[in-house]
Amino acid sequence: MRSLLTRVARGVRAAAALGPVLWLLLWLVRRHLLIVTVAGDSMRPAYRDGDRLLAVRRPAVRIRTGRVVVAESPDRDTLTWPPRPSAAPLIKRVAALAGEPAPTGSGEGGRVPAGRVALLGDNAAASFDSRQAGCFPTDRVVAVVIARLPGKAPENGTPMMEGDPRWSS
Repeated sequence: MRSLLTRVARGVRAAAALGPVLWLLLWLVRRHLLIVTVAGDSMRPAYRDGDRLLAVRRPAVRIRTGRVVVAESPDRDTLTWPPRPSAAPLIKRVAALAGEPAPTGSGEGGRVPAGRVALLGDNAAASFDSRQAGCFPTDRVVAVVIARLPGKAPENGTPMMEGDPRWSS
């Protein structure tokens, strides 16, 4: 009986010692990683409605042409940038960075301006992106997608970034 109590006491002490470490690790993961749910068909065929994506928050990772990113959205009616937090996030592919040739239809003649990035959906017919809104401010790019997670998100019809209070539902 005494050895059982001794083992339990050791286990409790070990858990108490690991508790703060585990909380710190969880905090670091939540601070740098983001789970995003795709809403709509703008990124087909790469991603489908309901796909869940794992993304690394900026500035931990650099934006590069061809990468899929999570970005804040301008107001679709006025094409102005609302104060943060903005509406539901957009999931788009980086078509061009500052100084690179601007994609056709982005409203930028020639090259992408400094501090901006051209974002395009893979499915142009269903995408709200730089073709309608022009180039996005680089600071409105929130994260870079690194993986698709298995399974589908609950069918609630709203894009969301889990763990991010700016888009919590």
